[in-house]
This record gives sequence, structure tokens and C-alpha cells, in this order.
Amino acid sequence: MIERLHLPPEFIRNIQGAFGEAGRHWQEKLPGLITQASIRWGLSNLQPVPNLSYNYVAFAHRGDEQVVLKVGVPDRELTSEMEALECFDGNRACRLLEKDEENSCFLLERLKPGELLSSLADDEEATRIAVGVMRNLWKPAPASDKLIQLADWFDGLKNIRPHFDGGTGPIPEKLLRHVESLLPQLFMEQNQMLIHGDLHHDNILLSERGWLAIDPKGVIGPAGYEIGPFMLNPLSEIQDEGRFRTRSERRIEILTEMLGFEREQIIHWSTVHAVLSTWWNIQDGLGWDYSMRCAEILSEIE
Repeated sequence: MIERLHLPPEFIRNIQGAFGEAGRHWQEKLPGLITQASIRWGLSNLQPVPNLSYNYVAFAHRGDEQVVLKVGVPDRELTSEMEALECFDGNRACRLLEKDEENSCFLLERLKPGELLSSLADDEEATRIAVGVMRNLWKPAPASDKLIQLADWFDGLKNIRPHFDGGTGPIPEKLLRHVESLLPQLFMEQNQMLIHGDLHHDNILLSERGWLAIDPKGVIGPAGYEIGPFMLNPLSEIQDEGRFRTRSERRIEILTEMLGFEREQIIHWSTVHAVLSTWWNIQDGLGWDYSMRCAEILSEIE
């Protein structure tokens, strides 16, 4: 029986900042949820990962099998993640082994050696690996009301001007109008798919089965959106804008070659995602400078 957990202060702040009273209540219940899952699924030797952020994640053993336990505050994104993992069924993604939707608790395949794609020094190699994961992960949109609709995310941009009393805050008015003009055209694309929704360098890990995706959002929408999160990562400060632009140009060439998308389409999805990411960061009280500068640079690429 786990009676007390020693949770990192940053993890506690993240949960309470994101979920408020529901987060505090969940943290009180967490020891019991872990004990319940351990008994139900025969888990032992639980070791929390060192970088807990918004979910409790721990390595564990189930008999001779090494697994990962993930427990989160019940919300739409975790339900969608479980649904997406079931749909992907281990195809270029981590396998879902068990799930308890009521308690937002699930058991995952452990990926070993677990090297992150962000650890590769060769950006062109990393880009080709990521594109290989992307195009083999996508599936025709299933009939499910548990998955996130991409259109709902972008509907949130309508709240920018009310939030800033008719202005656009740190987002240049011209850039926001540009994004608003692009969205109808982008959403007319016919390839509505189930996509990962947050496929970047730290969500692609090396395993004995090759490079696999973890932590899918489970999003239904045009497949082109998948490009956006990848183009902004790995996250860093833009100290050398020329280098960022050169890297982005080369990535666009590889994405065009391997995915068959138009160059303009790739630039547009990258730009609209960067603005959406900026808005999310503003709402969450996080630093928005990086994603905003990325949006500006990407929108200037011809």
C-alpha cells in the first residue's frame, strides 16, 4: 500500500496550476490510484520518471515484463490518448497494454533503449526518421467521439481579441489576420486523418521495434497539421535566426520530398501551429517569445 508519495514541487505546481481544485483533489487520491492499479495489473518495483510534468509516470515490472504506468487528472486529452493508442495498435507507436478510463490510468509498453530523437545531432537524419513515423502512424479517421477535433483547437483563436480588449497582444495583427485567412483553405483538405497531434523530437523514442511515437493527443483533422509541432522542436532559444531559417528550409525540402505535400502547404501549417502554440502559452502564463518568433520567421519563408 502506498500511503505517501514524495512528489517534486514543480510537478505539484504544474498540476494545481493547470487543474486547480480538481488537481489538488487528484493529488490526494494519487497514492490510492497507484495502489489500485498495482494490485489490478500485478505491478512491482515502481520507479517514477525523473521529469514528471503533468501526469504521474513510473517504470514498473509486471512479472518479467518491463512496463510504464501512467496516471493523470481525468480530462479529455487522456481519454483521447488512450483511444488513439488503441487505434494505432502498436503500429509505429508505443503499445497500450491495459487501461482504466474511469480513473485515467493506463499501462504502456516500455520502450528500450528509449533514446530520444532530440538526441541525434544530425537534423536531416532526425527529420527523415520523424517523417517515417508520421506517414506510417496516420490512419483514416475512425468514428469515435473520444478523439480531439483539430477544428476545436483552432476555434480558440477567436478568443484572442476579446482577451486583449479588441487587440492582439504580442501577436502582430497582420500575422493573426494572415493565419485567419489560411485556416479555411487548410481545413478544406480532404485527408481527414487520425494523427498524433504533438509529434515532436521528445515524443519519438528508439525501441527494439524501431523509432516509435509516445504520448499522442489523438487528433482528427488534416494530416498536414502534424508538421507544425515538429517544425518548432526541439524547443530552444532562437539565438541565431539565420540558422533557424536554414534548418527550417532544409526540413521543408525533406517533408516535401517524403510526404508529397506542397511546399506552401508545409509553410502554412507550420505558421498556423506556431501562432496557436503562442496563444496556448499566453493562456497558460508561459513564455511565448519563442513560438511567436518562430511564427514570424516561418511566415516570411517563400
